[in-house]
Amino acid sequence: MTKPTLADLTAFSAVATHRSFRRAADALGVSRSSLSHAMLALERDLGVRLLNRTTRSVSPTEAGEALLARLAPVLRDLDDALDAVADARGNPSGTLRINANESAARLLLKTVVPLFLKRFPSMALDLVAEGRLVDIVERGFDAGVRLGESVPRDMVAVRISDDLRFVVVAAPSYLSGRTPLITPDDLRNHDCIRQRLPSGKRYRWEFRKHGEEMAIDVPGVLTLDHNGLMVEAASDGLGLAYVPESTARDWLDDGRLVTVLEDWCPFIPGLCLYYPGHRHVPAGLRAFIDVLREVNH
Repeated sequence: MTKPTLADLTAFSAVATHRSFRRAADALGVSRSSLSHAMLALERDLGVRLLNRTTRSVSPTEAGEALLARLAPVLRDLDDALDAVADARGNPSGTLRINANESAARLLLKTVVPLFLKRFPSMALDLVAEGRLVDIVERGFDAGVRLGESVPRDMVAVRISDDLRFVVVAAPSYLSGRTPLITPDDLRNHDCIRQRLPSGKRYRWEFRKHGEEMAIDVPGVLTLDHNGLMVEAASDGLGLAYVPESTARDWLDDGRLVTVLEDWCPFIPGLCLYYPGHRHVPAGLRAFIDVLREVNH
């Protein structure tokens, strides 16, 4: 039997954990075909099948589960040891993978990322902008960035922005001659620019005032999936849009848009960076958090 390399075992652990060649390949930074060939070679060298494969899924065999159970703590201990060495020399290295929505990614690129990469030249940053909320552990990310209310409860969260709010905006030309909006129910008599969420569902506009909460499935013939496009459509008079206030700020400041139903649009917790609390925090992530706190101080 040929003794497998550390790279082979790490690759097997990634495939068995993610239960997907594509996600494992993304996490490892290799091609899916090369990863598949490596797993076939590993099984051939060990003389046992480790993975059950179908056209749509992959899962460990009984032998694969047994190997993974013994291998996982060994790989974690190895990561901890390497992180300890990095801490000792004060120069973390490796790749830090962060999953964020587009607005969060833009914020990080303007604030934290330049200082982080300058201060830690041995670190590489893989920042993935993705609309839908993903399982960062399953997808092989070190951390995620989302609005505070979307952070899973079992995660450690670090605030990276002030509270924010969504507002209903419209062009003055659209509102001219129309009945004023007093409550969210009045939206049912207006043209609204609806939002398609990354999950494929349409967003129900959510409002709150004095403890009363409402979620309105607004009417409208136009549906978009990008806040910036919704702001532009609203400024062109195509209807009402419900967007982050920061996204519409320039249009509001110069009068191209105005807000309605402001007293129904409370502030909500801002963006947070989050990571698993039950796992060892890599040196690179700790360094990133330190820079994050410094920038936001």
